[in-house]
Amino acid sequence: MAGNESILKFNNVSFDYGPKRPILDEVDFSLRQGSKFALMGQNGAGKSTIFKLITGELEPETGTINKATRLKVSTAKQVIKRSQFDWTIREFFQNCFEDKVYDLDPKIEAVLEVVNLETDFTKVIKDFSGGQQARLLLASALIQNPDLLLLDEPTNNLDQAGIDHLTKFLIDYKKTCIVISHDAEFLNAFTEGVFYLDVFTRQLEQYVGNYYDVVAEIAVRVEKEKRKNAQMNKKIQGNKDKANFFANKGGQMRLLAKKMREEAEELEENKVEVRREDKTIRPFKIPFQDEVVGEIINISSYSVMKNNKQEVKNIKLSLKRNQHLLLAGPNGIGKSTLLESLALGTSAGAKITEGVKVGYYRQDFSTLDFNSTVYDSLLSVLNNHDEERLRSVAANFLITQDFIHSRIGDLSEGQKGLVAFAQLVLLKPGLLILDEPTNHINFRHLPIIAKALDAYEGPMILVSHVPEFVAQIRIDEILDLAK
Repeated sequence: MAGNESILKFNNVSFDYGPKRPILDEVDFSLRQGSKFALMGQNGAGKSTIFKLITGELEPETGTINKATRLKVSTAKQVIKRSQFDWTIREFFQNCFEDKVYDLDPKIEAVLEVVNLETDFTKVIKDFSGGQQARLLLASALIQNPDLLLLDEPTNNLDQAGIDHLTKFLIDYKKTCIVISHDAEFLNAFTEGVFYLDVFTRQLEQYVGNYYDVVAEIAVRVEKEKRKNAQMNKKIQGNKDKANFFANKGGQMRLLAKKMREEAEELEENKVEVRREDKTIRPFKIPFQDEVVGEIINISSYSVMKNNKQEVKNIKLSLKRNQHLLLAGPNGIGKSTLLESLALGTSAGAKITEGVKVGYYRQDFSTLDFNSTVYDSLLSVLNNHDEERLRSVAANFLITQDFIHSRIGDLSEGQKGLVAFAQLVLLKPGLLILDEPTNHINFRHLPIIAKALDAYEGPMILVSHVPEFVAQIRIDEILDLAK
């Protein structure tokens, strides 16, 4: 392909998931070869839908999508499908191709080296940690040698070393790339512009510069629009006052009054619709299970993976009310496995006081029933059918009437995260266990979530690889599994 040419163009593309879920409205944009853009927007705005339209997984309702001849596109998706969890590494990568690949092992070795992952090719997907699966997702896109690489939340579950490695790779990457991410610092390291999907207008706006430049540019535009409307409102009111005055004079003055009203109506029509910014979830509190007293969880031992071998470590750790614990350690050491065993009560070295309700936030949202509706999922954690409370909490997390009766499986990953937090509020847990609660969540929401976790009055065990997020939360103790 010739350099600097347009390889992808959307022409008046519209798409919806039915009359109640419009996503895109006559969208136009183009992408040059070799460019690297961030794709940003509110949870559920339709970012992943745009990727599916680009790959051809979805077709536009109206408009056309033009691609360069023989353009090869591949996507590193947000999560590995559960139906693939029992596949071996070889099976996982073979399924990236339509036809059987006979020299597959050297190709696998090459892409795993790029993503900094060493593994046996007979190992099954479910045995990898969330961070290791994130690396496999990137490798599955790279092994197809695409002209256009689409990355959907590639930093989710990655530890800092993984994020640093990915950032360097993308800085050096010579081909075209679009990245969906809520990590502004990560995006600003390598992107040259932003595609911003406005959830209200359903338009895709194209900007040059990093995300902070975009926010500043939007703020200037909004202020300009507000000033213009203020001037118009002043003139409109003046015309209306004059029209009323002249109308009372009678005779020829009534004609002048009519003209003034017509001018006021025309000014009303010319007012600019001021841009509405993405909504943010409202401040919230996760109530503590008040009747719980004394020691709530006791951990005497735990297992970790080191050099592909399981090690058992002894410890004396007890958590009571208002004690927050951070679990640290690199991808693959066993943080998520430990959290799961604690939450499910299957850890031989841990005991949770009887009667304590555990609020468990999993990074893959598998605590949610994907076949259930949002409404039923929220109702399932309530002790009594308090419709008013359910609706109120749902609204706080932007769970509107538009999708409260949608299937969990039909939601975006970010919307699933908001449903999971709404469940925690309704549950009133006596123990919070949180595995990467920033994954897929719009960064505008993160300070509000951090404040709620900081204020939680019960014991909390947290895993997060986002230092800026953890810094906003009171942490009383750190357990580094690597030591």
